Amino acid sequence: MEIPSPIPAMGIFMIKYSTYMLPNPIHPEKGSLAYAKAQVNEVLSFRKFVQHIADHGGYTRGKVKGVLSDMCTCLVEMLLEGKKVQLDELGDFWISLSSDGAESCEKFTANNIKAVNIVFTPGVDFENLLSKAEFETVASRSAQSATLKAEKTGKGSVDLEAAKNKANSSKNEGDGDNTPSGGNTPSGGTPSEGNTPSGSEGSENSGNTDNGTGEDNEL
Repeated sequence: MEIPSPIPAMGIFMIKYSTYMLPNPIHPEKGSLAYAKAQVNEVLSFRKFVQHIADHGGYTRGKVKGVLSDMCTCLVEMLLEGKKVQLDELGDFWISLSSDGAESCEKFTANNIKAVNIVFTPGVDFENLLSKAEFETVASRSAQSATLKAEKTGKGSVDLEAAKNKANSSKNEGDGDNTPSGGNTPSGGTPSEGNTPSGSEGSENSGNTDNGTGEDNEL
């Protein structure tokens, strides 16, 4: 008989987002378009995440911390042994290689390999997250910061567009790239098992599509 999980089923969650005008890397001739960036409300530390699991699952915090720590160590070990690790609802992990090309297979050596990348394919618990979310538009972090600064200095108005453009050009806000990328790589965009030329970080096209993505994560 299947034992029910002590962790309650997930309901609907509210995701706060702000909008930005961003260029499309695939179709630059179309000009900038408005895209959404999810706002990060809190950076959850490992300690807090462990406590959250312990509170929901009925386990001691020490046991949860030990299992998660051991899982990370064992996962790295198994991946480096060339195994593809399947963690059920969490997803699958395996490695890919980034390398500099050689003129021929005979001239290719291990020195051409420049990075070992971790590839993660989400499991069923991460599928269709859109159906589990509702959305609320809010002011961007840069707009909030500019407004607060104006209040403190006694200014009667704020140039929000200038504040957003300033933050948009900085890697401190957003996903570092500030480029529309939907995460779904176009069909045929990656070589077998994710092995890619050096510098591509596991995906030849880095998942760039017409769909925008990013995080407004400056806290």
